[in-house]
Amino acid sequence: MDPNQFRRTWSTAIRDPWNAPIHHILKAIDNHVSSFMETGDPWHMDKAEELRLYLHELKSYIHKNEGRQ
Repeated sequence: MDPNQFRRTWSTAIRDPWNAPIHHILKAIDNHVSSFMETGDPWHMDKAEELRLYLHELKSYIHKNEGRQ
């Protein structure tokens, strides 16, 4: 499988500044889930869920503002 196959080929002025932060937040979610699997500490799953909710709100905000362009 070609890793470039899934790279973004477009962006918008609204979306572009958020791409890197979204990537880092997804990595943070992965880290929390991994930590939960290792330790069983539910705090990690709570934080992962908070980050998922934030990303959902952020992506909704981005889509809404892209529609205004």
